[in-house]
Amino acid sequence: MFAPGHLGELTQIVSFDLVDAALEATRATERRVRVLPSRVVVYLLLAGALFEQIGYRQVWARLVSGLGDVPVPAPASSAVTQALRRVGPAPLRALFALVAGPGVGAVRWRGLLVCAIDGTTMFTPDSTANSAMFGRQTGRPDAAAGYPMLRLLTVVACGTRTVIDAVSGPYLTGETSYAPQLFDCLKPGMLLLADRNFAVAALIEKISATRAELLIRCKDNRVLPPIKHLQDRSWLARVGPVLVRVVDAEIVVRCQGGPRRVGRYRLITTLTDETQYPATELVRLYHQRWEIETSYLELKSTILGGRVLRARTPGGVTQEIYALLITYQALRTAIADTALASGDFTADRASFTIAVHTARDQLIHAAAVLAGTTIDLIGAIGRAILADPLPPRRERTSPRVVKRAISKHRAKGPIDRTTYKTQINVHIVPG
Repeated sequence: MFAPGHLGELTQIVSFDLVDAALEATRATERRVRVLPSRVVVYLLLAGALFEQIGYRQVWARLVSGLGDVPVPAPASSAVTQALRRVGPAPLRALFALVAGPGVGAVRWRGLLVCAIDGTTMFTPDSTANSAMFGRQTGRPDAAAGYPMLRLLTVVACGTRTVIDAVSGPYLTGETSYAPQLFDCLKPGMLLLADRNFAVAALIEKISATRAELLIRCKDNRVLPPIKHLQDRSWLARVGPVLVRVVDAEIVVRCQGGPRRVGRYRLITTLTDETQYPATELVRLYHQRWEIETSYLELKSTILGGRVLRARTPGGVTQEIYALLITYQALRTAIADTALASGDFTADRASFTIAVHTARDQLIHAAAVLAGTTIDLIGAIGRAILADPLPPRRERTSPRVVKRAISKHRAKGPIDRTTYKTQINVHIVPG
């Protein structure tokens, strides 16, 4: 009965003990032995996150294909649906809490753990229940458009791109309303990066109350009267009761064989010591915020393939979101462990696509479900990553435009879509 309950090599990260603990904590363990025990249902959901392009019956076929002559049940679609509803979203939420965290090798800058917060949206099936719960974009007040959408907000550790905490809910609720639900994960010794949407006085005050540091971009014309001018041309000001340091920077991007671009950044931070935390380094560090955008690309494009989620009920959607986050976290943890064990390899050179496909192969073959007597931190996933690393990160720039237009007609005229090699210079502008 329990044999199909595995995740291939990733079972060593999302272990039986963790799944059983989550089921026990949420009182979701079956009271009698069923064709689909609760533990097996959880692993079916996690495997479904690896195979988002197929239905759960086909996912089941892959779970059992590597079990050889072990007799396993062949549940009908109705049995699978009932089992998913029986388990519910609570055990997946509890399991995510057990596996969430920054991972080994996360970026540290001057002793601070660098993480980022941001939100994204995902599409759900077009059912009446999902539409009522999550809402959708509208073309006009009397006309619904597209699929129902949910909003997902996460805190991600830069470098490893592991998820520290996450929250999701209706699309019509904004990011700044969800953000306070994630602040419990912030601790002293952390530095939170965020874009202009989070430069709200109330949020800055709440982040500061956690004793974590912050580095947030704000509008270039935001009025922040100087209290004191510092030697590096930054200045101290107040946002509500919080003392912050303001860094105005002009960023000059020289494109090899292309145009010269000039941008303006205004950053606010609680790191007020200009000697210990130089302004130019803070501006360059802020670029790490894009790590969270890459994590959403990996989740929505590499794993989901741009598809709509499966579940047609809000509870099922929540269950599926946590399954996706747990599976993503397991893959990112495997990459971080590989970087730790190899020594001279960093997580940002690991191909997430290779990790996903190798994990799928391991699941189909039911390989390395149990750890051997000698712990192998690298494993088959790590060896596949190391065999084909990404090139070192380069300074590049490209326009934020749609590469593949929905319409065949040009709506915005000619756009330079070239990716250029760049040289970036940062100049601190006095306040």
